[in-house]
Amino acid sequence: MNKLLLLVIFSLINTNAFAGFVHPMDFKLSQKNEVIEFIKEGVRKDYCNGMVDMCNNSTLRMMEQENLNAFKELTKAKNREIMNRVIKDYCNSSINMCSYSNILMMYEENLRASQKELEW
Repeated sequence: MNKLLLLVIFSLINTNAFAGFVHPMDFKLSQKNEVIEFIKEGVRKDYCNGMVDMCNNSTLRMMEQENLNAFKELTKAKNREIMNRVIKDYCNSSINMCSYSNILMMYEENLRASQKELEW
């Protein structure tokens, strides 16, 4: 019964945001194609099927390259706790802003904020 309940819960969770997602801190060179496909699918979804209709080749290639550059930067990240939190926050089904560009921007912001304290 517990296994059935878990199966139902996992099937209700929107995993589309994570389909093909490669965690940058766990990246292996053998996963290059997975990263490229995740980026291409995400950019196409965002720019061709979303609220923004900018589905032209120059925009798609530019945004794909931006995401690939962001992914490469993220592979150099050192703080796994912050990275995992950003991924959790931005790749969940309700927000679904799971692009490597967004993850890099928010990782950097959270890393800076973690080193600051409120001062008068």
